[in-house]
Amino acid sequence: MTKRATAKYKLDRRVGESVWGRPKSPVNKRSYGPGQHGQRRAKKLSDYGTQLRAKQKLKGYYGNITERQFHKYYVEAARRAGDTGENMIGLLERRLDAVVYRAKFVPTPFAARQLVSHGHVKVNGRRVTVPSYQVKEKDAIELTAKAKDMALVLEASKSGERDVPDYVDADHNKMSAKLLRTPKLGDVPYAAQMQPHLIVEFYSR
Repeated sequence: MTKRATAKYKLDRRVGESVWGRPKSPVNKRSYGPGQHGQRRAKKLSDYGTQLRAKQKLKGYYGNITERQFHKYYVEAARRAGDTGENMIGLLERRLDAVVYRAKFVPTPFAARQLVSHGHVKVNGRRVTVPSYQVKEKDAIELTAKAKDMALVLEASKSGERDVPDYVDADHNKMSAKLLRTPKLGDVPYAAQMQPHLIVEFYSR
């Protein structure tokens, strides 16, 4: 598991919007960037800067994925037939920690990664501890007995902060879920606009 090197909400302040749509986000109070010079007027970004920011935003959204791993998603997405940007979104949403997050078992992608890596999630009856594990459509995902009683899990499942998207079937009584289909960009309930086509342009320079 990769340790997160920076405070997660710094990303919100850097890009000037709430990436996860959480009430805790500091941009709800301070829309300018972090640090001593954060209130200076923002410079107009170059094409490269716009592409880089789009990449940082999507990487950060899924729990600050490492650059090496994120680039692998791009390579795999480009290898497949169809739109590369859409393929990337599909691969990211099929991560086990992403499905756990979408099922509302936890409040954040960071908590989802921790829940998986600590061995609290089963796929088709087998414990999986790799957050990047690629879930297949109709795979049965279930929390362990210990995880089902965690306050974090119980609070998240009852929270009205966000809804379970239609491509995930979640049962909060059994704490189980299934990925019904691989989503397209328009299906994913991002709180902030994501632009995978800019990421494709960044990597294909």
